Amino acid sequence: MPVTIVTGLFGSGKTTLINRIIEYQGDVKFAVLVSEAGEIDLNEENIIIVEYDLRCPICGKIDCKYSLNVNESLIHAVYRILEEEKVDYLIIETTGLADPLPIALTILGTELRNLTRLDSIITVIDSYNFSLDLFDNEAVFNQITYGDIILLNKTDLVNSSDLEILESRIRELKQDARILHSYQGLVPLSLISEPTWNKLHQDVSQDEELSSVSLFSFESGKSFSVEKFQYFLNNQLSESKSIFRVVGILWFKESPQKHIFHLSGKRFALTDHEWKDDKKNQLVFFGQNIDREILNSQLRNCLSEDIEL
Repeated sequence: MPVTIVTGLFGSGKTTLINRIIEYQGDVKFAVLVSEAGEIDLNEENIIIVEYDLRCPICGKIDCKYSLNVNESLIHAVYRILEEEKVDYLIIETTGLADPLPIALTILGTELRNLTRLDSIITVIDSYNFSLDLFDNEAVFNQITYGDIILLNKTDLVNSSDLEILESRIRELKQDARILHSYQGLVPLSLISEPTWNKLHQDVSQDEELSSVSLFSFESGKSFSVEKFQYFLNNQLSESKSIFRVVGILWFKESPQKHIFHLSGKRFALTDHEWKDDKKNQLVFFGQNIDREILNSQLRNCLSEDIEL
């Protein structure tokens, strides 16, 4: 089960973003762990809402109580969700001054790693009310440095020069930060949420100047070299600030398995399966202003047969 952590200060727009994701869920079954469920849309049939404290307003069939303190309580909550309902995707909203790292480590470093996959950490920033002094705050520092995607919200209320200053300060903390702009919670959902990869947000997709959303697909009937693809990940893709997410199927010459590949920021995951169809490499890249020609060349050079372009 993929997990997204949504973090950010109070009033940054975390709940609005979660509602946007829920709104365009399709048939995806969500569980959402939140600090306060009052502003989450409970009209969706496929949503399970779980509050951090012992109160538990549930939209669905579950009637139980959860306590979300990091580690044991989080593990317990995830187990109960998996036992009670088939859940496709879990969203965890942190409190305003929370450090996302303990939650991430609970997902990555406990028995939950066998049941869940940390898909992304999204840090939401109120670019209109954000004070540069907040960079000295430990919680804010951690929210930015551990975020896979930094979402600058309310950019319609900020002039371009102030926005540039804010972005510059963020990149001082995190040189390779992947930064998105949004207003009124509108953001290209395909860049931040796995269930919406194939559903660009209608409002944003009509405004290419805001989103500059790029999608690039690569497919080949030839296998990759593990060594060449590893070089691509470590030395080429890792340097790109334009690519936010990658999903697809990998076929390596050195492996008999079919590998399902997910990447968000610099974090990636591989799961192994048996081939039941024709072997091939098939990848889809999501980002902003992707240079398709360069990316295609880099991927073709990962093929097990040397190909000069």
